[in-house]
Amino acid sequence: MKTFSGFLLAGTQSGVGKTTISTGIMGALKKRGLSVKPFKVGPDYIDPQFHHYVTGNPSRNLDGYMLEEETLKALFYKNLAATDIAVVEGVMGLYDGRGIEKDQGSSAHIAKILNLPVILVINGSGMSSSAAAMVLGYKMYDRDVDIKGIIINNVSGEKHYSILKEVIERDTDTKCIGYLNKNVNIELKSRHLGLIPCGEVPELQKKVDEVVEMVEETIDIEALLGLATPMEAVKAPEKNLDKNLTIAYPYDDAFNFYYQDNLDLLRELGCNLVSFSPLKDRYLPEKIHGIYMGGGFPEVFAKELEDNHSIRQAIYKKAQEGLPIYAECGGFMYLSKGIQTFEGSYHEMVGIFDTAAEMTKRLQRFGYCEVTTREDSKFFKNSFTIKAHEFHRAVVKGEEDHYIYDVKKTKDNKVIDRWNCGQEKYNCIGAFPHIHFYSNPCFVESFIERCQVYKKMME
Repeated sequence: MKTFSGFLLAGTQSGVGKTTISTGIMGALKKRGLSVKPFKVGPDYIDPQFHHYVTGNPSRNLDGYMLEEETLKALFYKNLAATDIAVVEGVMGLYDGRGIEKDQGSSAHIAKILNLPVILVINGSGMSSSAAAMVLGYKMYDRDVDIKGIIINNVSGEKHYSILKEVIERDTDTKCIGYLNKNVNIELKSRHLGLIPCGEVPELQKKVDEVVEMVEETIDIEALLGLATPMEAVKAPEKNLDKNLTIAYPYDDAFNFYYQDNLDLLRELGCNLVSFSPLKDRYLPEKIHGIYMGGGFPEVFAKELEDNHSIRQAIYKKAQEGLPIYAECGGFMYLSKGIQTFEGSYHEMVGIFDTAAEMTKRLQRFGYCEVTTREDSKFFKNSFTIKAHEFHRAVVKGEEDHYIYDVKKTKDNKVIDRWNCGQEKYNCIGAFPHIHFYSNPCFVESFIERCQVYKKMME
């Protein structure tokens, strides 16, 4: 058995400052010499990048829709060692999940699954006694959620905080453990898919240092640690780590959307992972047996990607030779003929798929969905269903070779939308849905099998 402690930082709603406060607390805990293991509720890719930057440890997603409860627990526990402290950042508001029923992937749902205490972040701007009513409402909405502490953001100063603290603790029996003053310098900027990734944030370390300093000044870290719940978990079984395959994956400012558990699973299945940059590298890594192309912001870096003719040609040549490539969302767009940006300029991409991506002003098919692979797909031996998430503003246009996915979106167990998507050519597949490999192992097993066949063919 191994013992660790943890808590979940949730907000009353999106935009309350969860990510800023979470990263500040992670940084403050790390400064104290603690081993901080970060996690993020939901399918978000960008917040975990900030967690990783601050703690030095990969941040993993805890998604209550794409993952079964036992799988989610196993992934949480296996990545924690004795003396670790698990810091879980919530998603949206505490009770916001898929649909309006309770326990459908919300932060509250995850807290109950993992038996974690909740530290609730509220916006104190323009409030006094109403803050207690807000906290009381969140506590009463689901009494199985253990709201242990309150952090108040955007207060006007210590006197304002003292008023809010007094009324909250008096009327809700919940401890206030600190606050942050209003400070526009520490706000994280956003664009069309949420926060700007940490690799593009100017003077990020300076901003992080300022947040950590503010957290240490006005949040009681010792009180916070006192609220963290000690937990035990059985050690995860050892995996076969015989690295007999080499999988390349792009990782740079244009492509950085990966679930850490997906990368971990590939390693556990015997893959050696090597990264490359379609922005900067002229050639692919040598002796690879497949490419896993995650999402990102190829539309933001379309000109730079177009200008790197060498790597585009190398990927296209490998595809013609039969190299297995799995591409999702931004990676799918990169393998198309080209991308038309928000500004209307068109830039050539790799050109494997006979379609082009065009950016639009609104999100397309946003949200969770179920993907069923089609029986006539050459990439998959059998048809199966896997849960996924879409988050993009692009559409693909042009000649379409072959759809590989039947996709549906449900609400309250009723199908509310259906569509087809995904392209297949040579030994490559690409589509918009982001797949979590642990949702159904058939997906990653199919990819691994094709990589093994390719390796034997090339030997």
